[in-house]
Amino acid sequence: MSSALAVVVEPENTPAEDRQTPTASPCRITGLSADRQAEWDVYVASHPEGTLFHTVAWRGAVKDAFGHQDIYLVALREDRIVGALPMFLMASRIAGRILVSVPYGVGGGIIADDHAATAGLFDAAKRIAHQRRCSAIDLRSERAVLPDIPVVDRYVGFRREMPDHADDVPGWLPRKARAAARNARRKYRLAVSFGDEHLHEAWTLYSISMRRLASLTYPLAFFERLLAHTPDRHWVSIVQWNGRSVAGLVTFLFNGSVMPYFIGTTDNARQCSAANLIYLTAMERGVECGYRIFDFGRSRRDNTGSYDFKRFNGFQPRPLGYQYYTAPGHSTPDLSPSNPKFRLARRLWAHLPLWVTRTLGARVARHIPG
Repeated sequence: MSSALAVVVEPENTPAEDRQTPTASPCRITGLSADRQAEWDVYVASHPEGTLFHTVAWRGAVKDAFGHQDIYLVALREDRIVGALPMFLMASRIAGRILVSVPYGVGGGIIADDHAATAGLFDAAKRIAHQRRCSAIDLRSERAVLPDIPVVDRYVGFRREMPDHADDVPGWLPRKARAAARNARRKYRLAVSFGDEHLHEAWTLYSISMRRLASLTYPLAFFERLLAHTPDRHWVSIVQWNGRSVAGLVTFLFNGSVMPYFIGTTDNARQCSAANLIYLTAMERGVECGYRIFDFGRSRRDNTGSYDFKRFNGFQPRPLGYQYYTAPGHSTPDLSPSNPKFRLARRLWAHLPLWVTRTLGARVARHIPG
C-alpha cells in the first residue's frame, strides 16, 4: 500500500459525543503491512463479526488463484488495530472496476470497535474508489454498519447452534431430514470418508453440480490454495455409493463454527440422499471436535433449491446486511445470477461439455466476484 493512504480521519458524520470519548478519538487509516498480518488475524478472530473471509488466509488464496490486487485497510488508534476492511480491486469486463469485500466469499465488509473507526475506513475506501476509477464498493457484512448506504435485500444466512453430543445430532434435525440421512446410511449404505486426498474428486463433483445449476465453476487452483492457506482449518469429505463417489464437500472451520462451503453431487445423488448424509457427518464430526455452530452459509432469496434445502434441515433464514456503495455518476452493476441479461447464457451453460464449463467458468469468475 502507498504511504499516501496513511491519513488521520475524523469524519463529519461521527456523532460529537463519540468524538469526545477516548475510544472514538481520530483514527489513522493505513494499508495492512506484512508485520501486522498476525495482529490482523488476532483482531478478526476476536471481533464478534469477524469471519474466515476477513482473514489473511482468504486473501492469500484469492491473490494466488485469481491475481486480483488486494487493498486491506486498518484503523489504528495509539498504534492498536481498532478496525479492519479487506478489499480487492476487480477490473471486471462485465461490471467495470469495483472494490469487493471480499470476492468469492459470503462475508467481509467493515469490522470495527466504534463508529469513528467504521466511518474512517469507509471514507478511505471511497477515496481509493475515486483514485482507482471504481464504480462501486461491494461490502458483504453480516450486519449493515453504514447508516446511509443502501442494503442489498437479496441474501439470507443460515446458522444454528449444534447439540452437545454427536449422538444427538440426528435427533436435532427435523423428522424428514433425519429420515433422509438415516436412509442414506442404513438403506443405501453410503460410506463417508474424510481427507485432503479427496480434493480433486470433490472439485470434480462440484464442477458437475455447477454445470447442472448453470453456475460458474471456480478453478481447482482456488480450492488448492484455500487448503494450503488453512492447514488444520478445513475438511474434505466424499460420499460413496456402491464404490462410486456421489457427493463431495469442502468444509472450513473458524471460531467455533463448522462451515460447509463447496459441495458437489452427481445427478443421481438425490436418489440416495447423499447430500443429507454428507452434511450430517460434518455436523457430527464438528460436535465431536468441540465446535458449537453449524454455519450453512448464504442463499439468495430467489434460489429456492438451496433456500428450501436449508430450511428442510431446520435452519431459519436471517437477512444479511450486504451494502453497495455506488460512486457518483455511476450506476449499480447487477452481477446476480438472477439478472435477466444472463438468462440465455445460463440456459445454454447446462448443456455445454464439462471441459468447457470448467475452463470458461474459471476465466469468467475473474470478472464476477461471486
